[in-house]
Formats: sequence, structure tokens, C-alpha cells
Amino acid sequence: MKKGKGAVFLPLSRFLSTYYDIQVEEKIQFDEQEGYLQDNYLYFITSIPDKEIVYMEQATIAYYLKENNYNHLSLPIPNIHGKWFTPLEDKKYIVLKVEAYREDDGITDGQALASFHQIGAAYQYQPKEISSYGNWRKLWIDKLTAFEMKIEEEVKKQPTDYYRLLMDVLPYLIGMSENAIQYARQSETDTRFHEADQGTFCFHRYHNQLKQPILWFDQLVYDHPARDIAEYIRTLLLNNEDDEEIVAFVRDYQSIHPLSVFSWRLVYSRLIFPSALFDFISRGFMEAPVDYNLLHQELIGLLEKQTQYERRLSNFYENLSIDTETLNIPVVNWL
Repeated sequence: MKKGKGAVFLPLSRFLSTYYDIQVEEKIQFDEQEGYLQDNYLYFITSIPDKEIVYMEQATIAYYLKENNYNHLSLPIPNIHGKWFTPLEDKKYIVLKVEAYREDDGITDGQALASFHQIGAAYQYQPKEISSYGNWRKLWIDKLTAFEMKIEEEVKKQPTDYYRLLMDVLPYLIGMSENAIQYARQSETDTRFHEADQGTFCFHRYHNQLKQPILWFDQLVYDHPARDIAEYIRTLLLNNEDDEEIVAFVRDYQSIHPLSVFSWRLVYSRLIFPSALFDFISRGFMEAPVDYNLLHQELIGLLEKQTQYERRLSNFYENLSIDTETLNIPVVNWL
């Protein structure tokens, strides 16, 4: 969600004063987003592209997290009529309030994520709209099918170098996805799980948001903790960070929230699934206008990273000192 995008109907300061009775003192820029300051609180305005129920589930979780001292979290606030969404012209908007920037608490990345997952696991209700818990295989199959069709459609309409390269990449994308789906299917029959495997709060794509100055509520989802662990490790692998960083992250995480064999198999299946490629391709579908020359060059670079990523993933369990033979954990041998 891009804060303030599309909010050009009237000055944002007037929008806040008219619909929220907030008299702003100063305009600020945060991470290329326009916000406003009043009484040491930050306010951001954003339009709503998804169903309202999605944001209400995320907002409910956000207020729960605020009660658990996540004070740098953005919170939706009601307007002067007590409504969470403010319609104007052909769109709906929400206003987000941020109490404070995150202060350095001295805990490591692994400890921060493990503590977050523990708090989420204590939440008494399972959201419906933002939950992917137990549904990875179906979601991956649906995504692969949709992307395969879309790529084949686009290459006919726009036979650019970018889409021709995507067609060349498509068999690889299908192969990796099918391997991940098969590994996840096999892993679901593994009964070596424990209480740490229950659903919890996660992120759509975790890239260490918990350590950022502001935590955006619209990035929250409900899923198995393996989701965030895998996405954090994926970033380290793609960026070719040292194995020691991954080992330290896992060690710190498990000092608070130990992982079961079942969890490790889910982490591995998610690392096989080429999420980074899907996310990149999605950009080309959504951007307007599209610079296909730039996308072509970026795709070449990502494919080079993916080659190095596969090589490192082939030693994943070994580098973490997980004895796959003793624990009877299958490994994808072609990696």
C-alpha cells in the first residue's frame, strides 16, 4: 500500500481537518511517503484497493499488537462520524496514526521475529480473509496457473525482449513451483510438530519490518511461522549474505521459539517456491507505464541471483547442522 497515493482530490491537510478534526502542524516525508505531524503523532492517508474486511482484520490485529507494546505500528483511526473508511469521489480512504518511531531495543533479528510470533500465537481468533494457514499448496497452484496464462497472453500482445525472456523462463518457473508443491504435500503428512506450529501473525513478505522505524498494519497476514522465517532467509540467500548470518538468525529465533521437524520442512518447501520471481513478474503486470527494457535488465540480474540462490539452497540443511538422514527429512537432490 502506498500511503497517500491517489489522494489528490484536495490538500491532505484539509482532508484531515474536515473528516478527522486533525489540525496538522507540519508536513513530513517518510520513506517517500507524505505524512503529517500533530502533537508528536504522525498521520498518513491511503486509499483502499482491497475489500474492507481485509483491513478490518488487519486493524484488529494491529490494535492487539499495540496493546503488546508495538508502539511503532500504524493504526487506522475512525473519522469524525465514527467510521473507519471515508468515501470521497469514487474511492475510500483510511487515516493511519503512528505514535512513535521504533527505538532500538537491542534484540537481534531472530529474537524480534520469534517474540512477534509468540505474541501472535496467543491471539484467540483466526482471521479468515488474511489467513493462508494450511493453504500454501492451493495458493501456489492457483498462482502458477494464473501466471502461466497471463505470461502467454502478454507475449502475444507485447513480444518484447522482456516477455520473450519470460517465456524462456516459464518452464523453470513451472518446474520449481511444482517441486515446492510436491515437497509441501509430502511435508503435510509429517506428524513431528508441536505447539510452535500453530498459526500466528506474519507478513506478506517478511524483510525485517519489525526492525524498521514504522510497522505498517496492512502488511500483516495470518499464517504458519515458517512463512516469515523462509522469507527472511530467502533475502539473505539472494543477497549472497554469509552462512553465519543465517545460522545466527536461526539460533536466535529458536532460543525463544524452537522449530519442529515439520516447521523445517515447511521452511524448505517455501524456499524452493520461487516467490522472488513471481513478485518480480507481478510488477510488470501492475506497473503503468511499463519500461520493458528496464524490466528485461532487472530480470537478467534476478536470474543470475537465482542461480547462486539454488546453489546455496542445496546445502541449506547441512549449513544449519540439521541431520536429514537421522531425522528422515527428504532433500531435493537436483538443487
